[in-house]
Amino acid sequence: MPAAPYLADLADAPDDGQTFWLTAEDGVRLRIGVFNQQAAKGTVLLFPGRTEYIEKYGRTASSLAEQGYATLTIDWRGQGLADRLSDDPMSGHVHLFSDYQLDVAAMVGAATKLNLPKPWHLLAHSMGGCIGLRSLYLGLPVHSAVFSGPMWGIKIAPALRPMAWFLSWASRHVGMDHIYAPGTAAETYVLEEPFESNKLTNDRDMYQYMVDQARAWPDIGLGGPSLRWLYEALKETRDLSRLPSPEYPCLTFTGTEEDIVHVPRITERMDKWPGAEMEWVEGGKHETLMESAATRARIFTRIGAFYERHSDAALSPAPHAASGGQGR
Repeated sequence: MPAAPYLADLADAPDDGQTFWLTAEDGVRLRIGVFNQQAAKGTVLLFPGRTEYIEKYGRTASSLAEQGYATLTIDWRGQGLADRLSDDPMSGHVHLFSDYQLDVAAMVGAATKLNLPKPWHLLAHSMGGCIGLRSLYLGLPVHSAVFSGPMWGIKIAPALRPMAWFLSWASRHVGMDHIYAPGTAAETYVLEEPFESNKLTNDRDMYQYMVDQARAWPDIGLGGPSLRWLYEALKETRDLSRLPSPEYPCLTFTGTEEDIVHVPRITERMDKWPGAEMEWVEGGKHETLMESAATRARIFTRIGAFYERHSDAALSPAPHAASGGQGR
């Protein structure tokens, strides 16, 4: 795997961090980042959210290293330094939501090639939580799963939801599915939104961490989603909501001030996931992994203990592996 660019100075990650280029099965170029490769307790496959990139999770990789784990994370297609899929590089665009599973398969293949320590566990945030849930159904080879503000539904005002469905569906038929979804634009959120009104975190230092990265490397930034992405996301979250929960140990963190993803979908999923653990982060916004230092310390201690408790769990069956699982 050839080496890829890496903004080490602003990542605040473990010193051994490395990034590599990968190519998905359909030819899309991706970027992965690996940290603390000699960890004693195992590896965390970290699935970022929409607009995100490897460097944003440098501090998360450091917190996981303190718990004894390696981290492998990724720039999904269409964001970070991975190939952009639209003529407008700031548009968050994807052709099919299932294409993200090609990225997951490439990531799992890289984890195997790098001989990352086992057992493996999942940590998935926001859109990564949607991708991660589908991956579990397809047999992701992890022993347990932790979610942060998972995008199991998109927060849209009830009166506007039918219009969102119609516009995003119709745009495909008139060649307009590449344009931005209503209310969004090309600007990177953290460069436009003041800290005081942001929906991501209550911690000013963590917000500045994101701002500094976006200013230092404009190429990693991303604007709003395309109408095609919106339709694919609405369809995928709806389809997932109709499935029974997969047979994996699960822990989910959600901020009590969450205002980006659809919280009722999270509570509905957790209520019907046997043995799953739900933790509300009091006062937390969307980025529960990027709140205050005290909150982060508590969350990562809980995550480390959860992973360790389930390190000997049997890998779950993959009932839908025939439709594109990542394998064992």
